[in-house]
Parts: sequence; structure tokens; C-alpha cells
Amino acid sequence: MKIPWRGAIGLALTVFLLWWVFHDVHWADVRAHLRESNPFLVAIAVVVGTLMFPLRARRWRPILDPIAPNLPFDPLWRATAIGMMANNVLPARAGELVRAFMLSRLTPVPFSASFASLVVDRAFDAVVVLALMVVAMLAPGFPADVAIAGRSAVEIAVLGAALVVALALAMYAIVFFPDRLIRLYELFARRVAPTFEERGRAMLRSFADGLSVLRHPARFASVLWWALLHWMVQAAAFYIMFFAVGIDAPFTAALFVQGLIVIGVALPSTPGFFGLFEAAAVVSLSLYGVTESLAIAWALIYHVLSMIPITVFGLYYLARSGLKLGELKQIQR
Repeated sequence: MKIPWRGAIGLALTVFLLWWVFHDVHWADVRAHLRESNPFLVAIAVVVGTLMFPLRARRWRPILDPIAPNLPFDPLWRATAIGMMANNVLPARAGELVRAFMLSRLTPVPFSASFASLVVDRAFDAVVVLALMVVAMLAPGFPADVAIAGRSAVEIAVLGAALVVALALAMYAIVFFPDRLIRLYELFARRVAPTFEERGRAMLRSFADGLSVLRHPARFASVLWWALLHWMVQAAAFYIMFFAVGIDAPFTAALFVQGLIVIGVALPSTPGFFGLFEAAAVVSLSLYGVTESLAIAWALIYHVLSMIPITVFGLYYLARSGLKLGELKQIQR
């Protein structure tokens, strides 16, 4: 069977990172940390972590309001659950396409508008997650002597803050000057990659339409609030799991670990983001003085257990929709 080039890259990266994380780990120490973990706190962390998915579904509503006002929560939740399940069991982040496809089946929202809304959704993710990482790096709990790529934590935080501002300004520029930006893109694409001109123009136009939430302060505040709540709940789940396995680190460490993991899993990978999640967790926790074996124990127990509830929810709603898992694979094509 021929493997697509993106799948091949993801598989190679996953195998390499799993080897890098596990090749000299002391498994006896990892098993000891897992045995000593608090099962009650582990369960709470998984429940809290699962809450981020209905929150993601709820924050989708104001993004879609300009297209389909006041959509009920049920189809938003079902589409989200099925999409997140697909990310766990299908390659190449198929969940985003599946999520858009399912919403177009469950509501009058067309697929193109549904997919464009997810691009907007991820743009808000980028801004909020980076902003929380900056907060973590400027907090007293972040190791002052840490240098990343030869730069101090303060320098990296300032660069991160500048990136957040740049992303926000770029989003507003696309909203208020879409025609001008599209014309610039057309001039560039015509010279560099003419075959992508039409597709890129359509994507930019859809993105600009989806970002219309920025034109309405109340709607923008609603999306930003739900995005912030979503990522604070995810960080809270990380923090509770810190306690469960015996990691002594401040809440801001959970914000930093979360940010590095989000950046890591954005790379090509196999289903479930194995390797990327663990590598990002080990690297980020090491900055707070957490041993490799303890970081791996935390990453494995959270990663594996947190996948189970949303995968079960997604498979349940998929079965009720009348579709089969194999049919979802065709959406990518």
C-alpha cells in the first residue's frame, strides 16, 4: 500500500521522537512513578481534560454566527466529538476535515464555510496558547537561568509577545483589507506558483469571511472568552495530573507545557500524536527540574487515558450518524 508523503513524514518523525524519548529511559523508575500515582487525581485530571471538548464545541457557535446564527449545541458537540476521535485514529490530522464534514451533514452550514470557521478557530488557538506561554515564561516560577537557542527566557517571552501581536494584527488586516491582501497574493502566486492562485484566493476569501467575528466586539469577546476558558481548563487538567504523579511545579508550568505540546503536535505525525506529545512534555518539564522518568510517566498516563473518553464519544456519535470509520478516510481524498 502506498503511503502519502505527509503520512511518511509523520511516521518517520513519530518513530524518531519515540526512540529519542525512550531509548535510554529507566523503565523501572517510570513503572514506579506510575504505581505511586494517585488514581483519584488521575481520574479527575482525565474528566477535567475531557471537558475541553464540549468547551471547544461551544466556542464554535459565535464563530459560525455570521453564517448560521444560534446553532444548537448538540450538532456542534457531535461534530466536535467525531472530529477529535478521528484525530486519534486516522492519520494526517483528518479530524479537522471530518469535523467540518460532520457539521455540514448535521446543519445547513456548507462544508466550505464550516472548514473556514475551523481555520478561524485554530487562529484563536494560536493567539491564546502563545499568550499563555508568554505569561508562563514571565512568571516567577519559570527558571531564570534557562536559555533557549542561546536566548534568555525574557527575550523569548518578548519575541512570543511580539508574535501574538503580529498574529492579531494580521487577522485584523485580513478582515478590514481583504481585497488588497488578496490582490497582493494573486501577484505573488502568479509569479511563483500559478497553479495555486485560484485555490489560495478562495481560501483567503473564506478565511476573511470567517474572521468577520472580529468586526463585532461582542462576538469577538465571546470567542476569545471561550478560547481562553478552553485552554485554562486544559492546563488545569495538566496541573491536576502533576499532583497525581508527584510533580512539584507551579500552575504556570502547566501553561508552558501545554504551549510546547500544542506546538509539537502541529507537526506531521501518526494518529494520536504519539512521540510528539511525549517529546514536548519531556523537554518542557525538564526546564522545571522534572526528571526524565517522571516526565515520561506523566506524559504517558495523561496522553493515553485522556484519549479514551473522547474517542468513545466520537465512535458512539459516528455509529448513530449511520457512517462508518472507513468512510471518514475518503474525506481526505
